[in-house]
Amino acid sequence: MTETLKRGYPGMASVKDMPIVQDMPPVGGFPSIRIQRRLPSTGPTGLAIFAVGAAVMAYGYYNVYHLIQNRKAGLRELEMLRAPIIPVLQAEEDIRWVAHSKAALEEEARIMKDVPGWELGKSNS
Repeated sequence: MTETLKRGYPGMASVKDMPIVQDMPPVGGFPSIRIQRRLPSTGPTGLAIFAVGAAVMAYGYYNVYHLIQNRKAGLRELEMLRAPIIPVLQAEEDIRWVAHSKAALEEEARIMKDVPGWELGKSNS
């Protein structure tokens, strides 16, 4: 309402007395509204990320493979260095085993000396 509507004062009696004014679009129409999504391309694509990850893993596996090959070569070299002294090491172990067996038989003889009919060395069979 554009005027005061008090009793006894001049003015409109109802809203219906107002002239009809209809809003219209501007000449040439309203500008179009952009409703499609136009998101900026941020970062690499999924395929690029996958390709970089696969390349990093392939490089890592390549390094691990060569590390294992170098380690095996070092162990083969160490084995070849030890091979000539294996008979000496085996002879030392045999001497130690004979001494241990002799000490075990002496201990058995000392413990079982009072047992009649006991045969020395038959208990290990």
